[in-house]
Amino acid sequence: MLIDPSQIKTSELHAYLLGAIAPRPICFASTMDKDGRPNLSPFSFFNVFGSNPPTLIFSPSRRVRDNTTKHTLENVYATKEVVINVVSYAMVQQTSLASCEYPQGVNEFEKAGFTALPSEKVKPFRVKESPVQMECIVKQVIETGQQGGAGNLVICEPVMLHINENILNEHGKIDPHKIDLVARMGGDFYCRASGSAVFEVAKPNTKLGIGVDALPLSIRNSHILTGNNLGQLGNVNEVPFINAAFNDDHLKNIIQYYSVTPEEMEKELHYYAKKLLEQGQVEAAWQVLLAAES
Repeated sequence: MLIDPSQIKTSELHAYLLGAIAPRPICFASTMDKDGRPNLSPFSFFNVFGSNPPTLIFSPSRRVRDNTTKHTLENVYATKEVVINVVSYAMVQQTSLASCEYPQGVNEFEKAGFTALPSEKVKPFRVKESPVQMECIVKQVIETGQQGGAGNLVICEPVMLHINENILNEHGKIDPHKIDLVARMGGDFYCRASGSAVFEVAKPNTKLGIGVDALPLSIRNSHILTGNNLGQLGNVNEVPFINAAFNDDHLKNIIQYYSVTPEEMEKELHYYAKKLLEQGQVEAAWQVLLAAES
């Protein structure tokens, strides 16, 4: 399927982009208009783009259907301040309610049932229920166009962070399971970034991994090992040697049972190595695969 963005309706392109580029973190933006009235609205065109200086960017895009701008953008231009609140699973339904297009001046804190807290360095209120609230100064707004669907990149610098201590682990770092964030997908879909949805991927070695291209052909061309598995194996500093001290009863059983059928033995060893890799046991998986090579 090929799509030329210039040949389809903006609404259709919008749906494809949001379906493909996901999950997207949610900026729950609290602003204030020139008369001091609060506004609260979520945006999924959002991320962090630097830490020195700290830089966040979100985009209250022009509405696709009628090319109008949102109250948040108007308030940003008027006051140059915003509080960005992150969205946890416990508040996602209320956050969605706050996205309703209420008339100018309607207080979404009240409509959605959130608690407004005064900020320390900016005028807009914080959302008490949010596990992390970031008071920001707006440094710049970049308009990407004037048509419906065009973005308005609001570049913000956090000047004060409020972090709920209940989401921290024993080392004082944010625990992904405790913060329990949600993110936007395409259409009406969201995802929850906690529980079994959260997994770890070892960062590449500082000494450089050998790479998939350096793996033995029988491993690289395996019909059992996945691309993810090969990436794990290629992230070692050098091809390991057989460790005579490696003791694994299941490995021994496979070798003994399939000793007269080498092809079947290699297949079973690759299945076992795959299982070990899925458990994060890369060194053990290498030993199993080296046994298959020998």
